[in-house]
Amino acid sequence: MEKKYISTRNQQKEINFYQAIVQGIGEDGGLLVPDFDFTKMDLDVLSKLNYVDLATEVLSTFVPEEGKELIHDACLNAYGKGLFPEIVVPVKKAGDVYVAELFHGQTAAFKDMALSLLPYLMTLSLKQLKEEREVMILAATSGDTGKAALEGFKDVEGTCIKVFYPLDGVSAIQQQQMVSQTGKNVKVVGIHGNFDDAQSAVKKAFASEELKVASDQHNVFLSSANSINVGRLIPQIVYYFHSYFELVRNNEIKLGDKINFCVPSGNFGNCLAGYFAKKMGLPIDKFVCASNKNNILTDFFTTGKYDANREFYKTNAPAMDILVSSNLERLVWFMSDGDGEKVRQYMDKLNSEGVYEVDDATFAKIKDQFKAGCLSEDEILTTIKTCFNETGYLLDTHTAIGYGVLKQYQQETGDHTKTVLLSTASPYKFPESVYQAIYGEELDVYTAIDKLSEKTGVPVPQALAGIKEREVLHKEAIDKTEIISFIKSEIEAM
Repeated sequence: MEKKYISTRNQQKEINFYQAIVQGIGEDGGLLVPDFDFTKMDLDVLSKLNYVDLATEVLSTFVPEEGKELIHDACLNAYGKGLFPEIVVPVKKAGDVYVAELFHGQTAAFKDMALSLLPYLMTLSLKQLKEEREVMILAATSGDTGKAALEGFKDVEGTCIKVFYPLDGVSAIQQQQMVSQTGKNVKVVGIHGNFDDAQSAVKKAFASEELKVASDQHNVFLSSANSINVGRLIPQIVYYFHSYFELVRNNEIKLGDKINFCVPSGNFGNCLAGYFAKKMGLPIDKFVCASNKNNILTDFFTTGKYDANREFYKTNAPAMDILVSSNLERLVWFMSDGDGEKVRQYMDKLNSEGVYEVDDATFAKIKDQFKAGCLSEDEILTTIKTCFNETGYLLDTHTAIGYGVLKQYQQETGDHTKTVLLSTASPYKFPESVYQAIYGEELDVYTAIDKLSEKTGVPVPQALAGIKEREVLHKEAIDKTEIISFIKSEIEAM
């Protein structure tokens, strides 16, 4: 059976995997989704594999049959050549919570798990399609996607990458990581606006007739490194399987036992990948989706209504400061039994009125599998301190939200199913908040790194060593209204 991809909004012709990777987003503004049944995986076979081979088996179910060898080479390059430790995702214990550490890649954040692989998926797809135009990768970031995408695509032949980040909406460490990025094909631009502004503009760029004309004239085409690209999404399925098998290997569960996953969520891609893993046969009971003060996802999973007409908060967990959660559209499509017309109506309503509400049948299916909660900024700090004092485990602000929401969920429901918490970043990405949480003192970011390491004994990741001294190479800043015209000028300069 040929594996085809269509849009969540029903107005896109069927395309294959390679076209989906390169195209990035549906021609109708929707998101590309697999239009085939997920392969049920043999857990016993998979449990014996290393990360590269596990990734190969999982990902190859999404590509044409003859593409498996290409996928293996891509996975080997991403995960088997020293960019990650030997155990790519260590699973550690913090009390009764299993913490899957997704932050041992190039940038000390979970985005590395997919963005180390995406450039290889992109280049193999370009080769399969015999594409000779240059690819311009566009990425909006709330903090971690930007740096991970820059690292992944720097100096990759036939590509250039433009990253847009909110000037006041990322942590000091995240900003320094991006603006000091080397590579002859990279550009980083601050915007006066928030992440939602950047993400919306990038989505509009793909639908812009003006940019299409400019791209055709200059032999360029646009693609995405955000989780709107299916090539960002499906590599994340792998660490759900891996985390489960780590629990089996450590005799914490038996193969076939059901577990829960708790996922700190902003744009929802990380959590959606877990839903895909479940559809592929991984024994997952519930997903606990955890948000910060921008609790739009918590409200959606509680009421079935997605209402973006609310105040936007800048918090101490900035990667989750999001009101337009792109990947939720994919979940709604699946839970609506692939009714693209219905999804298109929801998204049109979101665009015009800032709100939509799913029908009762769809919501019943969603709330059966997804639970949700949120923490305030003060609760985040308290959770970091409590977890460290009680278990010795050091959480970053985003993972702390997951930990705190999970504890709330367990207390409220009495559900003590063994649970894996996906840890999304090293605590050293947000050291001033983490230090303040534990020691009650406000320090500047670089002093906080040194003191936190000294006092806790938790080593600073190699990815962040010496970050203060890195030269700032990208100083450009534009208004959020100028993103489309900026992209056009970049196309014309190629």
